[in-house]
Amino acid sequence: MSDPICPGSIERLLEILEGKWTLLLLRHLFNGVKRFGELRRALHPISPKTLTDRLRLLEEREIVTRTVYSEVPLHVEYQLTERGRRLEPIFIAMGVWVQSDASDPKNEPVSKSLSS
Repeated sequence: MSDPICPGSIERLLEILEGKWTLLLLRHLFNGVKRFGELRRALHPISPKTLTDRLRLLEEREIVTRTVYSEVPLHVEYQLTERGRRLEPIFIAMGVWVQSDASDPKNEPVSKSLSS
């Protein structure tokens, strides 16, 4: 039986992780500092507007920091804050779940089951 406090407390986390691309964006930032162009290439076919929106939202929620270097050419780097780094165990746990679930023959990939 789950803790009745859990559903309310998880809402804050779900607000941070909501939206298409957010989980993948964070996964790339766990590997270190990234420039906007690096993130855009890694997340292809994400649009520049969507990437900008996601990064701004994560910055507002103090998950990501944005550093502007006023060199020529101008460049911007993004990295996780300490608060953002604390999300890493959640991603590791999700990866473990996926690995263990994949070994169960009852759990075929969604895309495979949809095409049948």
